[in-house]
Amino acid sequence: MIMNLRSIGYTLKQGFQGIWRNRMMSLASIGSVTSTLIILGIILILVLNVNNLSVMLKQEFDEIEVFISQEATDEEKTQLENDLKNTDGISNVKYKSKEEALNSMQKQWKDNSYLLDDLEENPFPDSFILRIDNLENSEKIVNSIKNKEGIEDIKYYRDIIERTVTIANIVRTGGLIVIAILILISIFIISNTIKITVAARQKEINIMKYVGATNGFIRGPFIVEGILLGIFGSIVSIALIGYGYKYLFDMASQKLYVFATVYMIPYYQILNDIIIMFVSIGVGIGVIGSVISLRRFLKV
Repeated sequence: MIMNLRSIGYTLKQGFQGIWRNRMMSLASIGSVTSTLIILGIILILVLNVNNLSVMLKQEFDEIEVFISQEATDEEKTQLENDLKNTDGISNVKYKSKEEALNSMQKQWKDNSYLLDDLEENPFPDSFILRIDNLENSEKIVNSIKNKEGIEDIKYYRDIIERTVTIANIVRTGGLIVIAILILISIFIISNTIKITVAARQKEINIMKYVGATNGFIRGPFIVEGILLGIFGSIVSIALIGYGYKYLFDMASQKLYVFATVYMIPYYQILNDIIIMFVSIGVGIGVIGSVISLRRFLKV
C-alpha cells in the first residue's frame, strides 16, 4: 500500500516537473488545446442554438397564420373560417383573437413581458391558425387561399425553417472538419513536448530499465504530463467560453434583443455539458499525444 502511494506520488511529481522543465513548450501545448476547445465551444454553441432554433420553429411554425382584415364583419369571418376548413391540406382551423395574440407574446417574452404593458392599444389583429398536414404543401395552400375575402395577410415560415436547417448542417459539418484538424495539431504539439522530456531523461530511463522498473512505472510520468497539459487547456477554455457565452446572453437580454434570447439556450443549461466534454477531450488529447511520443522514443 505504502509502495503504491509512493509510486503514485513519484509519478505525479515527475509529471509536474516535466511541465516545469519545458515551460515554453508546455505553454504552447496548453495554448493549442485551449484554442482547439474554444473553437469547439463556439461551434458547439452555434450548432446547439441553431438546432434549438430549428426545432422551435418547426414546433411553432408548422402552421399558417391568416390575419383577418379589421374591416371584416362577423359573417365574413364565419364564411372565411368555413372556407378554410374545406381547403385541402388543412387539418385544423383555430380562431385566435387579438387579446390571445397579445397574451401569447407576453408568455413568450417571459421576464421581458413588461415591455408590452405600455402599449396604448393592442397592435395584434384577429387571425386563424391553420394546422397543415405537411409543411411541404404550405406554399400551395397559401396560394389557394390568399385571395379569399376578409384576409389581410398570411404568415408562414417554410423558407426560414429550411434555411435554418441548411445553416445548421453547414455549421455542423464545417465545425467537425475544423475541430478534427485542430485536435491533430494539438496532439502533435503535446507529442513534441513529451518527446523533449523523454529525450532529456533518456539516461535516467535506461537506468530505471536496467534495475527492473516496469513499463507502466516508466510511462506513468509522461502520461500524467500529457493529462495535466490537457486539463490545464480545458480549464482555460471552459472559463473563456463559459464567461463569454454568459456575457453574450446577458448582453442580449439587457439590450432588449428579446427575440434573440427567446431562441437562445441559456448558458446554465449547457455549461455542465461543456465542462464534461472539454475535460474529456483535453485529457484525451493529452493521453494520445503522450502515447504517440512514448511509442516512438521509448522501446519499453
